[in-house]
Amino acid sequence: MKKVLITGANSYIGTSFEAYVAGKYAESLSVDTIDMLDGSWRQASFAGYDIVFHVAGIAHADVGNVSEETKKKYYAVNTDLAIETAEKAKREGVKQFVFMSSAIVYGDSAPYKRVKMITADTQPAPSNFYGDSKWQADKGIRKLASESFTVTVLRPPKLPFFPDVQNERSMLYIENLCEFLAQVMIRGEGGIFWPQNAEYTKTSSMVKMIAEARGRNIKLSKAWTPAVALAARMPGKIGDLANKAFGNLSYDMSMSRYDFDYALVDLKTSVERTEGK
Repeated sequence: MKKVLITGANSYIGTSFEAYVAGKYAESLSVDTIDMLDGSWRQASFAGYDIVFHVAGIAHADVGNVSEETKKKYYAVNTDLAIETAEKAKREGVKQFVFMSSAIVYGDSAPYKRVKMITADTQPAPSNFYGDSKWQADKGIRKLASESFTVTVLRPPKLPFFPDVQNERSMLYIENLCEFLAQVMIRGEGGIFWPQNAEYTKTSSMVKMIAEARGRNIKLSKAWTPAVALAARMPGKIGDLANKAFGNLSYDMSMSRYDFDYALVDLKTSVERTEGK
């Protein structure tokens, strides 16, 4: 059995993974968590753990309206803390370090009506301090990889949460992510990974599925499409929001296929499970 230490208590991904392992992989993985809110974790020993799964970080903010002090905090937590944790894990004999990076390292969604397909050859190009803080950690942690220290970096797609607009989005349901994590930990696989659901979706279809899961009926209308196009061309926050909601951002499906199955839950079922809670 491999011992996993999740660095970052009470995170959505961390707690979801812990519950998933308990229900499905209890004979293969045992999971502990450690709080990173204060400096006490630095005195804790990572020795004896096979895997450190780092999920501590600051989530996406309104990048257009933050102070320089707030930006520094993002780098302190998302970059410096992540690298320091990886260094400690390597120093204390941990065999594998799993880091949650993000599709945000590739920048924002393409503007409305433009295509943005990320392939294995696409170079990261963060468009704001949040994306750059994740990218700097992504790079810094991968530099620590060695024959005795496997580094596993996941760059899952963002999960955007209604007009009938034709756009294309990569998504990743939490149970599919947890299955992916369990597989790379059990197998000890390192490198950069781009997990996603087995099918693309469009924003309007997802909104309709959510409404139906809640027992409500929502009609999609192309009559509002010109309004979306107009909003997407507007400067400032309105344009940014329209492009984030209805722009294109997807991974090439071929880069998300591996030697194991992990996309076990389709989009419709994932929405029903999420909204049925």
